[in-house]
Formats: sequence, structure tokens, C-alpha cells
Amino acid sequence: MSASPEQIEAERPWLLRYARAQLQDQAAAEDAVQDALLAALEGRERFAGQASVRTWLTSILRFKLVDTIRRQHREVATDLSEDSDLSDLDGLFDGQGAWQQAVRAWGVPEEGLLAKQFWQVYQQCAQAMPKRTAMVFAMREVMDMDIADICQNLSITATNCSVMLYRARMSLRECLETRWFQQKGASWG
Repeated sequence: MSASPEQIEAERPWLLRYARAQLQDQAAAEDAVQDALLAALEGRERFAGQASVRTWLTSILRFKLVDTIRRQHREVATDLSEDSDLSDLDGLFDGQGAWQQAVRAWGVPEEGLLAKQFWQVYQQCAQAMPKRTAMVFAMREVMDMDIADICQNLSITATNCSVMLYRARMSLRECLETRWFQQKGASWG
């Protein structure tokens, strides 16, 4: 069973949204999707039908995204100074390391993840982060890469990677709390 060109092309809008969320760069996302679709069309006879066409295409796209991130890393000068100071996060915690404000119940997150609006808010939150921090978060949490692979691809230490992930999670928590969960209010409770 092979995937038809029509089935492959039908997934382009979804793949483009996925790539934009990871790369936060429209042109780079379009290039990655184009490369993934071309690879899929060239290898469509190898599609065994054990997964959906979308899942198969997403796995191809993930490799193209990693290649894009590597290429971007080689082109961007490394400046880790943005990730070296955590004092801006100290105000979120009390002396024992607990949250100053209790974390509000977020209801059933799976429902929100399916909403197109959520991904738009997520993308805004990710764009508010330093670019490398957002990149590390996307590689770890969205593309499910191992920390060792992230460190190797970006030439950073595991400690620096952990700090960047921590900062990204804190930034996303605060941003989503404000821009998504507070606005959804009653529908989440």
C-alpha cells in the first residue's frame, strides 16, 4: 500500500502549522515542509500503511526540522548570556522553593491542545522567549529529542540545556496562564 500524491498533499496545511510552531520562521517552515513532502513523494512506495499518512509525514518532517535547526545553528552566532541569569524567576517562588501563587487547575488540557486557538497562543508565547530557549524547548518537548542529542546539535552543555528548558517551561507557564487559561475561565472549570 502506498500513499497517493493527493493524500500527501492534503496534509500540507497541518504540516506547515506544525513546522511553524517549531521553527517560528515562516520561510524556514515552508522549506522544511517542502523537503518533507518531496521526500515522501519520492519514497511513497515504502509507506506500509501501519500508521496514518499524517503520522508518517510528521516523522519525515521531524527529521527535516532537525536538519533545519542544525543549519540555523551553524548560521547564528552563539550568545548564551541570555540564559545565564535566573534571578528574574526568583520572584515566582517562596523561600522553600514553592510557588508564590498556587497553580490553578487547568481543567482537561487535552481539549485545549486540540483547539487551533491554543496553538496560536502557544506560538505567541514561544515567540516571546529568546530564540535559542524556544528552540531547545521545541526540540525536547515537541520533537521528543534526547537531551544528549540537543546538546550535540547545538553545541551546548547538559547543564545549559537544563537551564534553558527550565526557563522555557517557566516562561510558557506564565504566558499560558495569562493568555490562555485565564481567558478560557469558566469553560475549563
